[in-house]
Amino acid sequence: MAQGCLRCLKFTMCFANFLCFVCGVAVVTFGIYLTVTFRLAALTPALASFTSANLLLASGVVITGVALLGFLGALKENRCLLLTFFLLLFFLMLVELIAACILLMYEGQIAQLVKEDLNEGLEKAKGENVNSTDVMSEWDVVQRKLDCCGVHNWTDWGDNVPESCCLERCHSPEARYREKGCLETLKNLFEENFLTTGISVIVLCIIEVLGMCFAMTLFCHISRSGLGYKL
Repeated sequence: MAQGCLRCLKFTMCFANFLCFVCGVAVVTFGIYLTVTFRLAALTPALASFTSANLLLASGVVITGVALLGFLGALKENRCLLLTFFLLLFFLMLVELIAACILLMYEGQIAQLVKEDLNEGLEKAKGENVNSTDVMSEWDVVQRKLDCCGVHNWTDWGDNVPESCCLERCHSPEARYREKGCLETLKNLFEENFLTTGISVIVLCIIEVLGMCFAMTLFCHISRSGLGYKL
């Protein structure tokens, strides 16, 4: 009976990690596609390395690597791989919890940093340098998608208000622009999705805890069986 349960646990872990591996490969592929197809700069200077494509690539690589370790560790009943899988899941869960605590504790300071960085990104987009076109394209996408304009309102653009801010009668003195600033819109978007984000983090942590429990159960079983580091 115990052997049957452990075998079931083993194949469940293999199947779950295989699904995660496939999802990770899909995320990496999509990240590469975005990198090749949309060569846009970041909206703000401080987030130059954290574009959506880069984040997708990084998260996809992490998911793929961890899932592959779990799959091979369970399939081969390898203690070394299972222990590495356990430690990586524990480290990821720790990072997620620390990040959540930092967001809750320093919400005001983070909002101020985002505001300053958006202002700097706006000035960069208004500048006449080689990269300003790419930054402007990023602003156009965000302003159309979020129905906002500038950091506080459309007057932040001065005399050169982009078309992505215009609602009607563009290129005329009577043009009407989007009233809301992107800073306020982003803040409202975060507040509206705060509960969903919190639930997602909790669900992710539960999945990681289950993965650690499965890995440690198999690890202990292999140790008692005297299989060692057999491949």
